[in-house]
Amino acid sequence: MANGPKITIGQHSKAGRKARNDDSYGVLIPDPPQLETKGIAMAIADGVSSSEAAKEASESCVKTFLTDYYCTHESWAVKTSVGRVLTSINSWLYGQGQTQYLSDRGMVSTFSGLVLKAAAAHVFHAGDSRIYLLRDGAIEPLTADHRARVSRDSEYLSRAFGIGPNLDVDYSRRPVLAGDVLVFTTDGVHDFISDGDIAANILATPDDLDGAARTIVAAAFESGSPDNLTCQIVRVDEPGQEDRNTFYQRLSALRFPPHLEPGMTLDGYRIERELHASKRTQIYLATDTGSGEAVVLKTPSVNYEDDPVYLELFTREEWVGKLVLSPHVLKVLETPRKRNFLYYVTEHVEGQTLRQWMRDHPRPSLQEVRAIVEQIAAGLRAFHRREMIHQDLKPENILIDRRGTVKIIDFGSTRVAGLAEVSTPIVLPELLGTAGYVAPEYQLGERATNRSDIYSLGAIAYEMLTGKLPHGDGFTSARAVQRLQFTPATVHYPELPAWVAAALAKAVHRDPAQRYDALTAFVTDLSRPNPAFKPFEARPLLERNPTAFWRGLALLSLLINLVLLIQLAG
Repeated sequence: MANGPKITIGQHSKAGRKARNDDSYGVLIPDPPQLETKGIAMAIADGVSSSEAAKEASESCVKTFLTDYYCTHESWAVKTSVGRVLTSINSWLYGQGQTQYLSDRGMVSTFSGLVLKAAAAHVFHAGDSRIYLLRDGAIEPLTADHRARVSRDSEYLSRAFGIGPNLDVDYSRRPVLAGDVLVFTTDGVHDFISDGDIAANILATPDDLDGAARTIVAAAFESGSPDNLTCQIVRVDEPGQEDRNTFYQRLSALRFPPHLEPGMTLDGYRIERELHASKRTQIYLATDTGSGEAVVLKTPSVNYEDDPVYLELFTREEWVGKLVLSPHVLKVLETPRKRNFLYYVTEHVEGQTLRQWMRDHPRPSLQEVRAIVEQIAAGLRAFHRREMIHQDLKPENILIDRRGTVKIIDFGSTRVAGLAEVSTPIVLPELLGTAGYVAPEYQLGERATNRSDIYSLGAIAYEMLTGKLPHGDGFTSARAVQRLQFTPATVHYPELPAWVAAALAKAVHRDPAQRYDALTAFVTDLSRPNPAFKPFEARPLLERNPTAFWRGLALLSLLINLVLLIQLAG
């Protein structure tokens, strides 16, 4: 994660020749860690003067955007977070206009908002207020006015908040550099002063942005503007990136714990025994000496103490675990005391991995498999609702407790949309899953989606029922994606209902577009026949049994060649 951006602000607004000022504007700089994870939000809005509630409309747009954006989930991408907020604002304005202000043409406002995060400007716009980018003396608009011309002398606002129940907002993303200046204006300003003059006034007083904003507003007023006038200037002092050394120092601020033995105490956790150890991590059963609660400590391996990629993935696992809340996802606990070492704490689950369960149940009933798949799907939905893709779903990363509750574990490979927007000096590996369960699109360099996790769940369900994987050893390379053939589940399990085999085939389809787009649909199709599926027997032999098809084709080709040779010999 990168350091948050730093900015300098200049602002000025006046009613001008109108009796009241219906413009609203503002910037919100949050405290860390939201400064890094969410960025800085800024906006301008112009209440439509034909509405009696114009000021309330513009204030609602700006204030709600600036506050509610920071209430959205930290894992969400900026576009998703702002989209949810703006949809809510529009619905509220439209609803208020239909009830309280219908006779006064509703609560309507233009809106232009921007989120500055990790050296990128995310721009959202509806109406005819504007946002400009001033860079190296050249100014360009980042927004386009939404005006429709009726005649040579008449035009109207074609898009704005509160006009209708549905809202179409322009979105764009632009890289931002240190020294860039973002300029926000209402139409009372930019309709009466040229873009060049706006830039010239800012460049004339680069260290007095408030003065530049006042000068721009005064120039528009002197040019005859009859409207409210607002200008907000934001200079980007630091766009929100950091160098490798700073980034690495933050990750390595906590020491790696020593090798732990039963009876030792680490930050108030008494080690009871080692549960698992590998070259990458150690997992211990421990007791919180403060509460007496049994917990699990996961510690990093000292072998990776100087590996920034490993550190990033290890710390991400804790962060993701604290955000994803579901009874079917392993709970990561807050540490009640000061932490002196790098580790994290989870709930203790008494049970076994799904892999162990599968060894104990080599031929489970369809009902048992459905029950497990439904719970895994419920856990995955908790990830997907927060724009996270688990990316390493496999039997070893699924726990089943003594009451039969299924929990997803191991979040180090999780792709987080919100973090993907943040530029860091750490280059993470693109392929983090396990062959046999990872979707083919990873090997083709395509972006992972929720359908990638659905593939993994489908592969697990297939293996639980048949003891095999749908594509053999899995997609280990781009070439393997083209070479490997899918084997229908009924080849390994002839008694399996054809409609269940069809559901499995759809879940693990090579083409993501042909897979399920929702976990619920897959779970439903495992529970009852989907009439959209063709009877398995009616499918081409290539689809039902590709091995038999190619063997038959090879045999036919051989026979034809023999016949031709006999004819030539005769």
